Amino acid sequence: MTAVKRKAVATWLALLVGVFGVHRFYLHGLKDRWGWLFPLPTLLGLTGLQRMDSFGQDDRLAWVLIPCLGASLVAALLGGIVYGLTPDERWNARFNPSQPAPSSGWVAIIGVVLCLFVGGIALMSTIAFSAQRYFEAQAVQ
Repeated sequence: MTAVKRKAVATWLALLVGVFGVHRFYLHGLKDRWGWLFPLPTLLGLTGLQRMDSFGQDDRLAWVLIPCLGASLVAALLGGIVYGLTPDERWNARFNPSQPAPSSGWVAIIGVVLCLFVGGIALMSTIAFSAQRYFEAQAVQ
C-alpha cells in the first residue's frame, strides 16, 4: 500500500524547497529524471551569487550563472501552481488511484497564491537582471 500523495504538501514543497526538486521526489520518487534536473541549475545560480558577492558586478561568469537560479525557482513555483490548481478528482485519479484522499482545501490555495507571488517576483527579477547585463555588455563593445 502506497502513501497518500497530498496536493497541499506537493504545493508547499514546491514553494519552500522546490529548487532542489523535492516536490518531484515526493510525487514520483527518487527515480524521477525531472527532479534530478533541479539541483544543478540551482547550485550554479548560487555559485553565481557567491561570485558576484566576491568579485563584484563585473564578473561575467556570475552574469551567466545567476539566471540559472531564477529559472530553477520559476520552474519549481510553476509546478507548485499547477499542483495546487489541479482539481481534486484529477489529482486523486493520478496520484491516489486506489485510495480515498481528502480534499485539499484552503491550504493548497494559499500555497498557490504564495507560489504566484514569489514566482512573479523571481521571473521579473531574472528577466530584468538578464536584460540589464545584456545591454551593459552591448554598450561596452
